[in-house]
Amino acid sequence: MELLFTTLLVTLLSSTPTKSKLFREYIGAESDSIKLSDVPINSNVEFHFILAFAIDYSTGSNPSPTDGIFNAFWESKHITSAKITSTKRNHPNVKLALSLGGDTVGNKKANFAPKSIDSWVQNAIYSLTKMIKLYNIDGIDIDYEHFITDPNTFAECIGRLISNLKKSRTIKFASIAPYDDDDGPVEKHYRALWNKYGHVIDYVNFQFYAYDKPSVSQFVKYFDIQASNYKGGQILASFISGGRQGLGPEDGFFEACKELMGQGKLGGIFVWCADESETYGFKYEKKSQDMLVS
Repeated sequence: MELLFTTLLVTLLSSTPTKSKLFREYIGAESDSIKLSDVPINSNVEFHFILAFAIDYSTGSNPSPTDGIFNAFWESKHITSAKITSTKRNHPNVKLALSLGGDTVGNKKANFAPKSIDSWVQNAIYSLTKMIKLYNIDGIDIDYEHFITDPNTFAECIGRLISNLKKSRTIKFASIAPYDDDDGPVEKHYRALWNKYGHVIDYVNFQFYAYDKPSVSQFVKYFDIQASNYKGGQILASFISGGRQGLGPEDGFFEACKELMGQGKLGGIFVWCADESETYGFKYEKKSQDMLVS
């Protein structure tokens, strides 16, 4: 009888829709005037700023791969260690993440280009640990979009990096930011990573804005497909501030989120990016956070 009761309880709990109050926003990739304090923060959400980007390339006029030695490439005029610490002190619900990689560095593609798995992981652990401590960072986000290596090498490098940083308690969480490129290199590399190291990845910042202007029903369908591809993951819905790609905030994004929330599927919302949202008075950030806590 006790065993039957326990089984029924577990079944009920696992079938109960979950509600996430996670809101994440990339910042620092496009503007040197943007400040953390510019962005409205609802005290009832779990709020993550994601610094874009830390890249394993050299700085200067002709950046080149550094085999896992990361440098800060976000616009750091106002996003400093002191400002981060102040923001977290004033808003206890705020955490910071470093996003690794990105699309470009200078006028080049930001390629994932390790010399070897061991050397890249060793260098990455060393350089990121220093950066994480300096800037009071809580987690990392993986956003490589170009590769000159095979999916298994990517999976091993990133998987070992996350595992080591978590084991040493250097970070509390990790996320990935894939998108659908029709079974191209992005999908192949991130699926390989997920299949091997999904257990150490906390959030999936899926770039749904890479889809070409879907309807609300299509967006929900795409969400379900990616929830299946990254089975067991906490999947976030996403939009671009200006709404020029994907399902924009004025085109039905919030309707799609409400439907996903009603089904207990929405793992949170993330936005690209605060630098662009300044133009719109951060109205969609406010609306997103209000909806998550409603």
